Amino acid sequence: MTPLQRYIAEEIATDHVEGLLTRREAVRRLALLGVGAAAAGALIAACGSEDKPATTRPSASTSPPPGMDKAVAPEPITWTGPNGTMQGAWATAAQPRGSVLVIHENKGLTPWVSTVAGRLAGVGYSSLAIDLLSEEGGTSTFKDPAEATAALGRVSPDRFVADLKSGVDEILRRVPEKPAGVVGFCFGGGLVWQLLASGEPRLAAAVPFYGPLPDNPDFSRSKAAVLAFYGELDKRVTASKDQASEALQRAGLVHEIVVEPGADHAFFNDSGPRYNPSGAADAWQRLTVWFGQHIG
Repeated sequence: MTPLQRYIAEEIATDHVEGLLTRREAVRRLALLGVGAAAAGALIAACGSEDKPATTRPSASTSPPPGMDKAVAPEPITWTGPNGTMQGAWATAAQPRGSVLVIHENKGLTPWVSTVAGRLAGVGYSSLAIDLLSEEGGTSTFKDPAEATAALGRVSPDRFVADLKSGVDEILRRVPEKPAGVVGFCFGGGLVWQLLASGEPRLAAAVPFYGPLPDNPDFSRSKAAVLAFYGELDKRVTASKDQASEALQRAGLVHEIVVEPGADHAFFNDSGPRYNPSGAADAWQRLTVWFGQHIG
């Protein structure tokens, strides 16, 4: 099992432990990933034994998520990738200061991810939310979100990196002679780390949100300034922040690690149950300042 596959499986088990999935649904989703019943039970037990403080779900916010007041409506686009046609949602800034590649969670290219591209375009960064299930026909072809997650779990990390590099090609083609950045969430945050470890040199800034690190990360071939976000309550992923910081220091990269107080995993996703309005607002402000400093 690759680190990303392991991460997806642990996320499903944790969702059950925290009451977001029934045990039956968690076992079903793990089976789609190829995790047998006995292994699923052991994984759920392990995640349930983790020392995590009791989570108080934030009250539903009546305010729009940060950046939505200026958001641009994205449009579907396609381009030629390494293995065929790639799909994505493209949002054009009125006067682009640069461009950003947006990498989705383990559910694929959902409407929420497209809004992130639209919000970034609203503050000056033309953005592409990439669909990493393009080769499977696109996220929209999966009627069961768990099937989309399982399909992502079967893809090799090398294919993801190649597809992401084609996304960087596309944003640089659409916004030439301007710096480029990348942002990703959960599974997509892990892929930001993978892209940096691959030695992609064309990114001026990178922002992984609560993403799992690759094993023994080496970012020495990257040039990006990295702003990494974690949630205080997200012990499973936040435990890797010191290792991330050490790897960034060894690579000599400009970086900052932010742990949002009182926030859990996926705190930035306003369509999900762990959304934290104050953490999301702070992260948005920091992200836009970071892009302003390192992209333009």
